[in-house]
Amino acid sequence: METAVYLSTAYLGPVQQYTKMIAYDRVFIETKENYLKQTYRNRCTIAGANGPLSLSIPIEKTEAIKCLTRDIRLSDHGNWRHLHWNALVSAYRMSPFFDYYEDDFAPFYEKRYAFLFDFNEELRALICHLLDIQPDIVYTEEYQPNLNHDFREVIRPKHPAEDAAFRPTPYWQVFQEKHGFLPNLSIVDLLFNMGPEGLLVLRDSVAGLTPSGISG
Repeated sequence: METAVYLSTAYLGPVQQYTKMIAYDRVFIETKENYLKQTYRNRCTIAGANGPLSLSIPIEKTEAIKCLTRDIRLSDHGNWRHLHWNALVSAYRMSPFFDYYEDDFAPFYEKRYAFLFDFNEELRALICHLLDIQPDIVYTEEYQPNLNHDFREVIRPKHPAEDAAFRPTPYWQVFQEKHGFLPNLSIVDLLFNMGPEGLLVLRDSVAGLTPSGISG
C-alpha cells in the first residue's frame, strides 16, 4: 500500500526530515501554509568547534499579518550568505567529504535567490542527488489540516514532538571527541562526514524500515 508523508520546506533540513524521504513512497511538501517563525524553514543547526551552531536566514518583513511560506522573500541583511558559507567551511573543512562536495554547495551562497522556498528546494534536490535518494516529491495545492503521517510541525528545532519512527543512528563527526555525538543536525553534517554512506545511516535511523518501505 502506498504511503505518503507531509513535510514543510527546510533550509538544509535535519537528518530526521530526510529519513522521511526514504521511508515513504510519496513526499508532499507544503506550499500553502502560513509562514511560521523560528522553525527549520529558514534555519539549520550544524556542529561547530564550540558545539551546535544555528544558522538563520533573514527574511523580508511583510505588511500582511499572514504570508504563505511559498511567498516569503529572502533578505540581504547582514551579509548572511557570506557568514553562512564561512561557518560551513569552518565547521567541515576537516571532514572527509567537504572538499568533494564544496563546489556543489558554494554557488548557493553566491547566487541571490528571491524566495526562501526556491532556495530551500534547490538545495534539497541537490542533497537528494548526492545521497542517491529519489523521493517522489509533490507540492501541495491546498492546505489540509489533520493529515496522516503529518510531520510539518513535528520536525522543529525547539521542543520537537515525539517521533517513534526516528531513531538517530550515531556516525562520525569532526568534533565528536570534544562534544560527543550530536544527533539530528543538518543533513549536511551527515553528508560532509559520511559521504555516500550517509544513505546507510539514514536507513538505519528509520524504525521499522523494510526494503519496500515502512512497516505497518
